[in-house]
Amino acid sequence: MNKTRYLLESRNIIKLAWPLLVAQITQMLMGVSDTIISGRYSATDMAAVALGFSITIPLLCFIQGIALALPPLISRLQGNRDIGGIAHASQQAGYLVLFVGVLLACLIPVAESLVSLFPMAPELHTITTDYVMYVLCAMPGFALYQWLRNYCEGLGKTKPTMIITVIGLLANIAGNYAFIYGIGPIPEMGGAGCGIATAIVIYTMFIATFVYVRYSPALKKYGLLAIIYRPSAKAISRTFKLGLPIAMTLLFEVTLFAVVALLLAPFGSTTVAAHQVALNFSALMFMFPMSIGMAAAIRISFRLGQNNRRQARVAAHCAILIGFITSACTATFTLTAKAFIIGLYTNDNNVYVLANALLIYAALFQLSDAVQVISANALRGYKDTTAMFLITFVSYWLIGLPTGVILGRTDWITDAPMSAAGFWIGFIVGLSAAAIMLGARLSFIQRESYQRTRSYI
Repeated sequence: MNKTRYLLESRNIIKLAWPLLVAQITQMLMGVSDTIISGRYSATDMAAVALGFSITIPLLCFIQGIALALPPLISRLQGNRDIGGIAHASQQAGYLVLFVGVLLACLIPVAESLVSLFPMAPELHTITTDYVMYVLCAMPGFALYQWLRNYCEGLGKTKPTMIITVIGLLANIAGNYAFIYGIGPIPEMGGAGCGIATAIVIYTMFIATFVYVRYSPALKKYGLLAIIYRPSAKAISRTFKLGLPIAMTLLFEVTLFAVVALLLAPFGSTTVAAHQVALNFSALMFMFPMSIGMAAAIRISFRLGQNNRRQARVAAHCAILIGFITSACTATFTLTAKAFIIGLYTNDNNVYVLANALLIYAALFQLSDAVQVISANALRGYKDTTAMFLITFVSYWLIGLPTGVILGRTDWITDAPMSAAGFWIGFIVGLSAAAIMLGARLSFIQRESYQRTRSYI
């Protein structure tokens, strides 16, 4: 019987996770396609697109974090068979996410001042500003897309959003070529054209997701837009309280890696390039446990909605086990295919030598990263997002980063600064601390939940 429960949850998690994985990787590849296509146009435009992406990605992640509060809410209502409550909760989340998107779009008039905060060559400034302005125009559309995407995923409908994201990637590639190089009536715009293509694709993905939600027979019974509810301050506040810690976690995680890149700049372009190779590949591998964690949050919320806390605990255990096994496989691949991986990024021998060493740390990094991200998502399923944020903040910024700075930039412990290797050791230390603390918090929440259930019996 116990074996059956674990097999059931494992199967459900994998069924939800693989479309999420494809969607996450596809979304990541949109940024990669921007860089590659603009790089073929000119090095200046590629650099401007990279800078513009660095400025706008924290804002996009913040919106995504707020929207990630929705799946646990509606999955729990689905488990409780509260069909009417799903539409109400979803619309309140929609009001909140759209408000955040519109608020960020209000930065358009000050886009040039925002870009000026980051020192850059004059030839980069205009292109970067144009790129940022176009992406800021897409913030409301991105908010609405994330709202509907998370609505679908919270109800376990992960395949349609995967298909829409894949189509979005293909449209993004075509749009980049059209707006960067010019075609027919479309003028040649260089790197700024990436921003227009991104904005158009975001609104297109929103419209496609809206059409699916509106006309899908599988979602008809939930009636998201059958009745339009008035904004409820109480419901919106509850969603914001759940989503803000998630958004801040994503924001601090993105800025952490940006800060490390800046701290490595004095060591030269070779060091920064090698670091980026290892970091970019690690980000790709991170999508595996991240997708498993997102699936776990959905399953845990659903089981809690059924008041089946025992099975919610089983779902968390299965997700961590699946994630650890998957990351052990990706870590093994990283170690055994280092030459192949580096060859995808560069032919520079100096970068190759340093990246070859950093990928060893990247392999170790993946194991603790898997445990911490799945544990964090499990806590999201339990609606314990404040603790999740505090633990990740302490682990990343108060443990991991200082360790990296001490090892990478000083000779306090080692004979000489370890450069990039020191920061990667800091990553491992910080993520390991997060894995331990998040795992302990998850265990505490599960025991507390189980004891509370028994007290009602």
